[in-house]
Amino acid sequence: MSYILAIESSCDDTSAAVLNGDLLLSNMIASQKVHEMYGGVVPELASRAHMQNIVPVVDAALKTAGIGKEKLDAIAFTRGPGLLGSLLVGVSFAKALSLSLHIPLVEVNHLEAHVLSHFLRTPQYHHAPSFPFLCLLVSGGHTQILKVESPSKFTTLGGTIDDAAGECIDKAAKIMGLGYPGGPVIDRMAKEGNPKAFKIARPRIPGLDFSFSGLKTSFLYMVRDHLKENPDFIQQNVNDLCASVQAAVVDSLMEKLVMASRQTGIRQVAIGGGVSANSLLRSRMEEGQEKYGWEAFVPPFSFTTDNAAMVGMAGYFKFKEGCFCDLSAVPYARA
Repeated sequence: MSYILAIESSCDDTSAAVLNGDLLLSNMIASQKVHEMYGGVVPELASRAHMQNIVPVVDAALKTAGIGKEKLDAIAFTRGPGLLGSLLVGVSFAKALSLSLHIPLVEVNHLEAHVLSHFLRTPQYHHAPSFPFLCLLVSGGHTQILKVESPSKFTTLGGTIDDAAGECIDKAAKIMGLGYPGGPVIDRMAKEGNPKAFKIARPRIPGLDFSFSGLKTSFLYMVRDHLKENPDFIQQNVNDLCASVQAAVVDSLMEKLVMASRQTGIRQVAIGGGVSANSLLRSRMEEGQEKYGWEAFVPPFSFTTDNAAMVGMAGYFKFKEGCFCDLSAVPYARA
């Protein structure tokens, strides 16, 4: 088997992982709390934190894996999409280490890595789909339905035409003053609320594309109108508000995913990305196994956020095919 060091620095988490083939040996993540006071990620602060974190995180990943850097066969790194300043830190570090160790570089697309995280193997977990399968990719900035025919062949069946699902949830949390990141807070409070308490407009976009801008605006206007009559409206109804907006987003996602499965005839269905940690979405996926005859693939929570383990898995597939990159590779912000 081959030892691969993976580096992820696309946004505000610095992560390094070591894999032996598809077996995960370590996955270290340094999160950045500095962005909470600003209600979102500040790119300049993120890149500075990556510079401080990357050496100790890589060192911890190697030590936890129990191998020295001289045993590495390749270095996989996230090239994009993401914040350019943040990506530049990871790309530059990967290049320097590759030069010093005389081992190849493997560039990885961050979104493809989320999808391929399902193939990671740990001593406790291994539940991988077979090709072809569908994947609902839902993160803070992306919402797509992908047909995955191989580790290197992805077909986009549908995507958002405006806001992503994660953006919609985060903006709803901001409207209610729940802080950043809003997704986990809404998910937690929604468990105590009634998802039918408030009517929120659902998008009606033809085909397999998504739209969450209107849903977000509907929620904003509804809250604003109630606040005119009752200044304490949010505080008095926060659990129901969280449950209602979360249900609206998840219903919209599942409607399109069911449609994609019926159109393609594919019943192996996966989810990936940060929003795949949402408890309602995860339960709906599990219900789909009985309701729609799916074999559902829901990643462990540790693989839903941005992490280097998924980068290493995507890198391993490319390593096996001999798909390496040279030192001219530069980061890119958009897919």
